[in-house]
Amino acid sequence: MIKREPGSNVLTLLEAAREMSSASMAEHDAEVLLAAAIQHGDLHANIKRWATEQWEGRQLPGNINRLETCIARDDFDAWRKSWAKAD
Repeated sequence: MIKREPGSNVLTLLEAAREMSSASMAEHDAEVLLAAAIQHGDLHANIKRWATEQWEGRQLPGNINRLETCIARDDFDAWRKSWAKAD
């Protein structure tokens, strides 16, 4: 796993999904939404992909590794605002 400094301005895909999850959206659904946004170029991220034999947990689009794919906080916040407007 990528190590980050405490207070870093970077989130893993899993951390971003946890911030988005709520009573109306499960954590895995948020992960899928984020992975799809990354795949479509709507959300910039430093992507790490799983090899099929390394898979951990439920799959995400593009075999994106939810534990090692990193998203800058500013990019996440901007995408989340635009996503909320579209919703």
